[in-house]
Amino acid sequence: MGWLAIVLAVVALALFGAWRYAMATNAVFLLDGADRVFGGTAGARLALRDSRYGPLAAQRIDVMVPDPAPAQPLPVLIFFHGGSWNSGSPGDYHFVGRTFARAGYVVVLAGYRLTPDGIYPHMLEDGAKAVAWTRDNAARYGGDPERVFLIGHSAGAYTAAMLSLERQWLGREGLPEGFVKGTVGLSGPYDFYPFTSDSARAAFGHVPVPETTQPIHFARGDAQPLLLLTGDADTTVKPRNSKALARAVGNLGGAVETAIVPGADHADTAMKLAAPFNRDRRVLDPVLAFLSAHGGASAPVQAGGR
Repeated sequence: MGWLAIVLAVVALALFGAWRYAMATNAVFLLDGADRVFGGTAGARLALRDSRYGPLAAQRIDVMVPDPAPAQPLPVLIFFHGGSWNSGSPGDYHFVGRTFARAGYVVVLAGYRLTPDGIYPHMLEDGAKAVAWTRDNAARYGGDPERVFLIGHSAGAYTAAMLSLERQWLGREGLPEGFVKGTVGLSGPYDFYPFTSDSARAAFGHVPVPETTQPIHFARGDAQPLLLLTGDADTTVKPRNSKALARAVGNLGGAVETAIVPGADHADTAMKLAAPFNRDRRVLDPVLAFLSAHGGASAPVQAGGR
């Protein structure tokens, strides 16, 4: 092994360790920094930073767009971050924005209230408001408000799934049935009652009928298409969540796909959206294929923007 290969191997190990630390401490900005270094920033531009879609401090929004921008309106992807309902912000996840902007999307990174303020159903109220903001503002950033998709990781996948399955949240914001064209959940909790984690108890433990907090409770056959992607080594949010929801929706005649990534754990399904880890395309490719099949962009993503 040459010296360059040794250096690259050491750097890769250091990055992997930094990512594990980031996930353990909710310091996901470390991963965003790695993405900037190894993937560059070319091909995507931050068009809106730390703005608001509502009056509350947590109702923040960032928008990432392709650079240069194409002439035609682009599909829009709204991303809800994870963090156990108690941490995270849109700015930590610019790597997601860069990755999907390069793939031909206007990417809306939406924050929401976190515990102790962000108890159920505040994350859903905020998520719905972010979708309504997107309807009203996507065009000014080159987005097509007729082609809006949702994606979330972990706690954010919970929000994306609930907005897709339980009609009331988007309905409260005046959004018509079918406004969202498809939803992607990455390592999401969809069937997690009884609550076994402190974070779940903090966010949902006060609800008199806890079953009504569960996405599987609202499985229906006429929802927009779903892609539920997870890793078979996920011990934080076990793969049975994705399998159970897919089975429930499928049994009702709904359009649902699952993608189980061998050897991937809870962190991996987000990590593989950032450089240099996105060279392993087992997360990105199924997501892009699903979105394209339902009206999203058809152009393949580049691994980096340099």
